[in-house]
This record gives sequence, C-alpha cells and structure tokens, in this order.
Amino acid sequence: MNRVFITGANRGIGLSLTQQYLNLGWHVHATYRSIESSQALIDLAEHHSNLSCHQLDITDYPSVQALASQLPNLDLLISNAGYYGPKNYGFGHTDVDEWRKVFEINAIAPQKLVEAFYPLLEKSSQPKIACISSKVGSMTENTAGGGYLYRSSKAALNSVVKSLSNDLKPVGVTVLALHPGWVQTDMGGSNAPIDTKTSAIGLIEVIKRSDIEQSGHFISYDGTQLPW
Repeated sequence: MNRVFITGANRGIGLSLTQQYLNLGWHVHATYRSIESSQALIDLAEHHSNLSCHQLDITDYPSVQALASQLPNLDLLISNAGYYGPKNYGFGHTDVDEWRKVFEINAIAPQKLVEAFYPLLEKSSQPKIACISSKVGSMTENTAGGGYLYRSSKAALNSVVKSLSNDLKPVGVTVLALHPGWVQTDMGGSNAPIDTKTSAIGLIEVIKRSDIEQSGHFISYDGTQLPW
C-alpha cells in the first residue's frame, strides 16, 4: 500500500487531498494543528482505518523530527500547510512580525520538513515531494504588485524546491512546486472559480504523472508549466 504524508490536512485543499488519496486506496498520514478546527478530519478518521491523524505545529522543529522518527516509510510527502497573513498590507504598511511568521511557515518549515522526513522516502521505488506553492510567487506573473508577505514567501518556497530538486535528483527523488489554483477556501474566498475537490484531483494527477525529469518544475493543478 502506498503511503502519503500531508501537512495542514484539517481543512481546504489539505482535507480534499486526504479524501482523494483515501479514495485511491492510499494510507494517509495527515497533520492538524488544533483539534478545535479539525473536526472534519477527525470525523473522516473514524470511518477510514487507512487515515492516521497527527497533531503538529510545523514550526515546532523538534516535534517534526520526533514525529518523523515514529512513522513508517513513505512514498509521497506533501507540504501543504501555509499561512497568508494579514490582508490589505500594501506598500508602506508591511508588518515585520507577521512577515517573519508568513515566511517561516511557508518557506522555512517546508525545508525542515523535508530534512526530517527524507529518510522515510529512501526505500520508495518512486519517492516524491510536492510543495504547495502559488502562482503569486512567480516573478514573471507578478504584474499587480502588493501582497509582499505572501508573494515573497512563496517565491522563497519555489527557490527551496529548486535547490531540493538539484540536491535530491541524484538519489531519485522528484521534487515539485505546485500551484493549486484560485480555490474556494478560507484563504481564497468564496469568489474563487474552483472548489477544493477540483484542485485536489488536479494536483494528484500532476503528481502521479511526474517523474524525475520534471523535478524542480513549477506546475499548476491543471498541468500547465508556470514560469519562475
């Protein structure tokens, strides 16, 4: 049985990814930060023996390392947990403390996650790491300005993915940066054009089709290659 580890699985895209991988017969190890905001995930676990839930703050690096030491081997690691930060913080109004928080959750924590969980991927025949990024992290796509906190954190994540792909390609690990689309979540809002199921199904298909030759690429949920 294939095994996947998904962070931020208590709601939104993470929860949909969990549901879809369960439907595909995978064993899913899913993380959540607080029980209060995770009832849907907890309820799902009550009906699926292949779902293991783990309470985890992804910026608590000793806890990340401790959890990695307790889990079985994996085939896929999905770094999904993210944080947008305060909205409407334009030029002249950037909050430095919030910027540090956004940057740590979106760029530093994924790197530390990979470092801790990499040994669990070594025995897989096709080990893969997928980091949920965003098109707003693309330098080429940035034609509107603003969004300093989130944009810069996702641009940093893309750089992390590129370096990871170079470091891990020689040992056969595929590393991807993925854009989930503009999705109807707490972050994306109700006006977003696609729902979480559509995004999750697309992301899973992109991950499935990818191989070592695509490692280090930036890809949308619909398979479109995105510019850095």
